[in-house]
Amino acid sequence: MAAAGADSLVLTHLPNIFYLSGFTGSNAILLILGDVMHLFTDGRYTIQAHEEVRQAQVHIVRTSLAEACGGFCRSRSRRKRVRLGFESASLKVAEWTRLKKAAGPGIQWIATTDLIETIREVKSAEELDIMRQAARIASEVVAEASEFVRPGVAELEVAAEIEYRLRRKGASGASFETIVASGPRSALPHAHPTEKLLQKNELVVLDLGAILRHYCSDLTRTVYLGRAPARIRQWYEAVEQAQEAAHDALRAGVTAGSIDRAARRLLHKHGLGSYFVHGTGHGLGIEIHEGPRVGRAQKRRIRAGNVVTLEPGIYVEGVGGIRIEDEVAVHAGGTEVLTTAPRGLLEL
Repeated sequence: MAAAGADSLVLTHLPNIFYLSGFTGSNAILLILGDVMHLFTDGRYTIQAHEEVRQAQVHIVRTSLAEACGGFCRSRSRRKRVRLGFESASLKVAEWTRLKKAAGPGIQWIATTDLIETIREVKSAEELDIMRQAARIASEVVAEASEFVRPGVAELEVAAEIEYRLRRKGASGASFETIVASGPRSALPHAHPTEKLLQKNELVVLDLGAILRHYCSDLTRTVYLGRAPARIRQWYEAVEQAQEAAHDALRAGVTAGSIDRAARRLLHKHGLGSYFVHGTGHGLGIEIHEGPRVGRAQKRRIRAGNVVTLEPGIYVEGVGGIRIEDEVAVHAGGTEVLTTAPRGLLEL
């Protein structure tokens, strides 16, 4: 906050509010004044807020949260001018307008970016333990793929079965909408599952994750229904080698871009570089996409405590796609792969 020129901070991004206060409701503003935090929420969360929040003073309000928070700031700014930082990436214009109006003229507004997100990137031992368990749940479901991924089953049915099994194993839900993309549709990196039936002799991409105690996991495997032809096997081996190259490059102190370049060089070597259309990975934690981003232009350095995905892939229009994704924790002396599902090409 001091580096950003702010002596106070108003937070509206719910994952950041949870990270600092423990509050899991869907409507809240967290105000940091000096070394005291104030949580503003509505009457639906009276009991929940008092049960969950230990590090902040709870304010249950009947007006809009922006008006209540702004009015509270106005009462404080009468004594001294407040330099109030706000989350520029998440505060809506309409909400900011109400906040400014209620706060009055005694506030100096300072746009901030990623103050809490940067802290969240480095996981504690407790957070890492939860993420290991979340990764284990996702890995177990993928290991059971042969039980429900077969010709004649719809993509939507496979996705539903995956999410059912995640919950049966203890997850509170899926980290994101499960991706099940088969045949030519597997060339869509973020395909939504459809009523399309899986067919013999085609690729199927399964991308899934579990939420466990508010932390996400993320895992992708590619299946071939039948005996894969030589071309598919060669492509798969190239993607597998690209992921290994990225993993070999991953360690504390390197730039995120260097990891991406390691994977990209390998695919170019196999003549497949033009089919790799996204970054090599991303951080994850409370949100499925966090920093650090692992892309070709990223100059930020990897830090011990980061958890990132390594997910190179190739996508050939009219044929299909292949992606292999694991999540890896970075430690001071090395790395730890949290996902444990087998990485070889699964032929069903």
